[in-house]
Amino acid sequence: MTETRHSRPKPIVLTILDGWGVSEATENNAIAMARTPIWDRLLASCPHRLIQGSGAYVGLPEEQMGNSEVGHLNLGAGRVIEQEYTKIFNAIQDGRFDTNEVLNRAFTDLTEHSGTLHVAGLLSEGGVHSHEAHIHALIRLAARKGVKKMVIHPILDGRDVAPKSARVSLERLQQVLDDVGVGYIGSVIGRYFAMDRDQRWERIQKAYDLWVSGKAEYQAGDAVQALERAYERGETDEFVTATRIGDAEQTGMQDGDVLIMMNFRADRARQIISAFTDVAFTGFARESYPRLDHVVTLTEYREGLTPDVVFPPEKPKNVFGEYISSLGLKQLRIAETEKYAHVTFFLNGGRENPFVGEDRILVPSPKVATYDLKPEMSAEVLTDKLVDQIKSGGYDVIICNYANPDMVGHTGNLSAAIKAIETIDTCLGRLTEVLQETGGELLVTADHGNA
Repeated sequence: MTETRHSRPKPIVLTILDGWGVSEATENNAIAMARTPIWDRLLASCPHRLIQGSGAYVGLPEEQMGNSEVGHLNLGAGRVIEQEYTKIFNAIQDGRFDTNEVLNRAFTDLTEHSGTLHVAGLLSEGGVHSHEAHIHALIRLAARKGVKKMVIHPILDGRDVAPKSARVSLERLQQVLDDVGVGYIGSVIGRYFAMDRDQRWERIQKAYDLWVSGKAEYQAGDAVQALERAYERGETDEFVTATRIGDAEQTGMQDGDVLIMMNFRADRARQIISAFTDVAFTGFARESYPRLDHVVTLTEYREGLTPDVVFPPEKPKNVFGEYISSLGLKQLRIAETEKYAHVTFFLNGGRENPFVGEDRILVPSPKVATYDLKPEMSAEVLTDKLVDQIKSGGYDVIICNYANPDMVGHTGNLSAAIKAIETIDTCLGRLTEVLQETGGELLVTADHGNA
């Protein structure tokens, strides 16, 4: 991007275009259909190559699609990192899941206290935040360990899988429950509510009240009926309104019960679990706060959130940010809310706290129901702040994330996704201009493909 010079360029700006994929197919391809003069010029004039962001290239099983978390973990580590998805499947297959100390302690306490096991998680084959096979394995294990009372609270996907694909997953779940002869589905709700990550606590409250008290806008006789009625209301899986199955007294939680959250990805599970574990929680007023014997999470969502973690983190050493810090250089991370965890926590190998010399800027994401309503999101404000920091000369390395391709791409609104891509192209133009003025360098990459 700049003339050859003997001194080190400052700053080096690594720009991660979240969800910016490459495909030869042009139909419904927002990136191919958008007007991107800056991107086209960069491809024509700068060194570049394609990289893979899925399957074994990023520590996932073959043919498994990549995602934002996986991409940032691998980018930050500079090497292939075996993902939680893969670790859990391997543990189930080789028997380590059955002998896990955290799970068995929870099961033992349940049987001694005659409590109920509540199992929650994203019921999906998507493999991005969870996998339904993990939930099935837990149900079978709990039954073998003597758990007599079990309520399942599936969160419906419709985002990483087809918008109306939950019926098959619910039927498979019911078949597992029938096979083991223990447990029932107590509620259904879409991930739009239960898996918010942008401090929209009114959404989380609907899931919390549903699981704890059986409080819901709708009731149904079984899960498939609940889903059919949601479709009749015009809802897709992601947006299914809180629906109780059966009686509130049977569905809700009591002192001495156990909750196991089966999502393995942290960013969209932290908020809902904090409502159960944080004594000083302020997200919303909890009408009921049962004293659960254990709140178990499949992986660590945040350090100190709960002591009961089935698969504790194995943090990679000498990740990019750590290495930059060891050189005594200053670095900045900047992103809007939806991707802030990715450019900090995930890029740092699952570490919450910044490294020495690492500063962070959070740009609030717009408060809209879905991002096709505002496809530019907060990219322009983010770029304003980024340009200011580049001009300040205070940082050697700046890492930023543009969320638009991924977040707007997930809505399935093609015209909005095209606008999102064109917004990013304009922002790239501003970055190239200011870096040419200041003598910096621009590196552009993506974490996975979605738009």
